[in-house]
Amino acid sequence: MTSAPLSTLAAAANPAGGAAIGQILIANAMAIVASGALYWLVMGHRTGRRTHLARAAAFAERRSGLPGWAALPLGVAMASLLVALLGMYWDISLHIDQGRDPGPLANPAHYLILSGLFGIFSAGFIAMALPKEQVSDTALRINRGWYASLGGTLMMATSGFALLGFPLDDMWHRLFGQDVTLWGPTHLMLFGGAGLTLIGMTVLIVEGIRARPDARAARGTRGFVTKSMAMGGLLIGLSTFQGEFDFGVPQFQMIFQPMLIALAAAIALVCARLWIGRGGAFAAAGFFIVVRGAVALIVHQVFGETTPAMPLYLAEAACVEVAALAFVRRPLVFGVVAGAAIGTVGFAAEYGWTQLVYTLPWNSQLLPEGLIVATIAGLAGGALGALMGMALRGELPSVRVARTAALVSLLAIAGLTANGLITTVPNGYGANVRLTDVKPGPDREVSARIRIHPGTAAADAKWLNVTSWQGGGLVVDRLRKTGGDGTYRTTVPIPVNGDWKATVRLQTGRSVLGLPIYFPADPAIPAPAVTAPAQFNRSFVRDKQLLQRETKKGVPSWLTTLAPLVVLAIALALLTALSLGLARIGRPGGPPAAPRPGWKPTALPRTTQAA
Repeated sequence: MTSAPLSTLAAAANPAGGAAIGQILIANAMAIVASGALYWLVMGHRTGRRTHLARAAAFAERRSGLPGWAALPLGVAMASLLVALLGMYWDISLHIDQGRDPGPLANPAHYLILSGLFGIFSAGFIAMALPKEQVSDTALRINRGWYASLGGTLMMATSGFALLGFPLDDMWHRLFGQDVTLWGPTHLMLFGGAGLTLIGMTVLIVEGIRARPDARAARGTRGFVTKSMAMGGLLIGLSTFQGEFDFGVPQFQMIFQPMLIALAAAIALVCARLWIGRGGAFAAAGFFIVVRGAVALIVHQVFGETTPAMPLYLAEAACVEVAALAFVRRPLVFGVVAGAAIGTVGFAAEYGWTQLVYTLPWNSQLLPEGLIVATIAGLAGGALGALMGMALRGELPSVRVARTAALVSLLAIAGLTANGLITTVPNGYGANVRLTDVKPGPDREVSARIRIHPGTAAADAKWLNVTSWQGGGLVVDRLRKTGGDGTYRTTVPIPVNGDWKATVRLQTGRSVLGLPIYFPADPAIPAPAVTAPAQFNRSFVRDKQLLQRETKKGVPSWLTTLAPLVVLAIALALLTALSLGLARIGRPGGPPAAPRPGWKPTALPRTTQAA
């Protein structure tokens, strides 16, 4: 009797419907301890019993030139974001290469994500608690004598939204089964909330500069670098939504990729040019390239996982800078013109870039739809970026103009998203597959000759490949056509052993299809094995059915409808809060509060100040 490979036994032990209760209790205990320590630190500062925060804020103020109540939280938040970003891309790579986790506490990337998100939450709480007087006219009154900075409040809201994704994610797994793809509702909460914390950080920077208009952080190279890091961070955050395409295992239509690239570039780079000034778009794109490039190298070279690709954004930055030469004094017009250029010129540049670095490069079948979608996304993103840039400058247009521009832009984005989510599954699509062993034995690898029927099914494919993943790596092989009758062949060995999951993947028209080649048995779901004999005929099915094999069957339809709507409602509430925050900073009600000369975050004993 032969024993099952260790990897298969390990996979079978991995839960497919939520974490073990013991791990949930441990995670909750860790959260309680961390929250208690933060509360002890903050309330000790508010009552004057402890000076740790005041000392740290005074040091940050001397180093940055911003008031300490802004400088310290910004430093903590930026460091925490980098930790969370590294953890996020490591986590995605782990799921792509290894599949499900043995448990949330068994995944080392989760510790980076959790600590990073909690660090941002802590930074927001600290920003709200540090000032002991009203330091700006945009501050929010908590109670008598306590005015919280607007930026800190927004940072707490966005990071809290992201942290809420962790318990909701476990609940989601229990209701609907484990999902190891990026675009799930609770996953979008996690990295979407983290990316949006940059808006709160930029608002906090503005509050700090207004409170200290003569501060070093507002002028010269230091101010340029500070703002560029914030805008580059926003570009990174908005670009995380493209993650499935960066790794080459998207669940949805290819048109989402040019749409998301154009949208992220238009929002962040237009805002950067308006807020930072000349060269701001290039500076933000440069920060993106350095940080995302470093994360990709660490994930691959240090952690040994699959390397994500990334957009370049340099052509888009050039479009923004050129448009600014003629239209920067008319910000909304500038945003629309720059967005149109991003959607067209930027699309062409990224088209070429995908040929060089992406696992699934764009092809002619993406035209003209991809170009149209990118242009509309660029126009919408350009208008939103212009509004955000004007808000950071305190120059928002009238309420009617701002609301109309924002609403039209958001409706355009919603329409593009709805259009991309509409998919079909044609009847009668299938393939005859012949496998030839390249490496026999328990570590079996094969080459494949695939004859798709009908013969024209893949003629207009946006992608056609064999993907093998979650067995210890990722193999995405673009199939090579060998005949006019719909016959294709693989170009690299395909692993069909152990935990590997191998499928033929086809995206054509509105159809995103998959055909199984090999799947291991998975008792935790439960699901039987799909063997890979030397020759077989199988039908194409909805690709998501294979990518999310762990999805539970028989879940009531009302629940599958209600759950995403609840997440959407929470997300819309967050976006509303961010919009109100930008409106508040964009239309200050009066002159900024003038802090007293030599202001320090807290009143310390004279001997302590001298020390």
